[in-house]
Amino acid sequence: MEQLNLALAAAGATVLCLGMFTRRINHSYFSIPLLALISGIVLGPLGTGLLLPSNWGDSFKILEEGARLTLGISLMAIALRIPKDFLFKHRTSLFILLGIGMPAMFLISGLMVHWALGLPFLVALLVGAAICPTDPVIASSIVTGGLAREHLPEAFRYGLSTESAANDGLAYPLVFLPILLLKPNQESPWLTWLWDAILWPIGGAVVLGIGLGWAVGKSLLWAERHNTLDHKAFLATTLALTMLALGLGKYFATDSIVVVFVAGVVFSQLVGGAARAKEDNVQETVNLFFTIPIFILFGLMLPVERWLELGWGGVIFTLGVLLFRRIPVILLLAPVMPLWKNWKLALLAGHFGPIGISALFYSMVILDKSGHDIAWVAGSLVVTASLVVHGTTAAPSARLWARIHEK
Repeated sequence: MEQLNLALAAAGATVLCLGMFTRRINHSYFSIPLLALISGIVLGPLGTGLLLPSNWGDSFKILEEGARLTLGISLMAIALRIPKDFLFKHRTSLFILLGIGMPAMFLISGLMVHWALGLPFLVALLVGAAICPTDPVIASSIVTGGLAREHLPEAFRYGLSTESAANDGLAYPLVFLPILLLKPNQESPWLTWLWDAILWPIGGAVVLGIGLGWAVGKSLLWAERHNTLDHKAFLATTLALTMLALGLGKYFATDSIVVVFVAGVVFSQLVGGAARAKEDNVQETVNLFFTIPIFILFGLMLPVERWLELGWGGVIFTLGVLLFRRIPVILLLAPVMPLWKNWKLALLAGHFGPIGISALFYSMVILDKSGHDIAWVAGSLVVTASLVVHGTTAAPSARLWARIHEK
């Protein structure tokens, strides 16, 4: 119980401290996720030793479920923030990003792991699958601050948010493909993959998400129309919808991350979520209260000794992923993507493709399903590097973009 109370106190104190200086942080060389990570390092085994996840039971399971919850809440916030006609208007660009760009990033990342770390190709693809999605948690912290809203174009901010939300759930089939191919006695792995990783998990998630979003949206409109609410219920409703979608999605063995995002989009379309979310400061609340604890937990669990075992291969792998996983893909696809057709905007979008909580979540899934921990070791290394690189370049990049377009 002492560790629980210390953990609660640490999370609360960090939220309060960072919350008091959000404006200055968003205009600085640091980001809130990066500062939360540093807090975890200071409090954990690498620092003061006040919090020891190894004493909490299955710390990997705690990280997996904590990451799933954080992703769900972040995806709901993104779904509420997207303008009503954005998905339809930019459907071609989003289809190219998800249908071509994401598999390309998966293969490039896997090849980088295979070359730099010398792992068998299928094992390398496990790591590639975990780190290929653009992380919605870090992406949201980059594109929702006052500095970003002031200087960065809407096409970039909404495009990055939407891509990061959609590709998180759609990484599920890419994660399970190498898992199935690595099983020694797996019969018909491709047919199994088609049903167990695409048709039911993704298709079922879309159907379930549409149903939940429609039912909850209609219920809220009915309650408002008949004056049965005694106070504003939008934030509470969206959080409850997130929990419901995560729980039912997991219960029915679908991709619960997809369920949340689809439910959020349908709900938002029905109730005018973008305007309500802006009025209630939903994203700011989510960023502060729900994302800080998961980065503290990550800081507590950093496998630094395992990183050192990777040697120079780990350094080469990390630099290679940050440089070549995304930027070349976005630049090559830009001419056929109306959303980011301008090469400068494409370069900006290529750089800001952070790797974060989604990679941690999928690395835990891979560890549970395959027994391979390399996705956790290599994935956590590149997540940390991404937090540093993208966290420290967000504000300077926004200012640079503003100066370029003022000339």
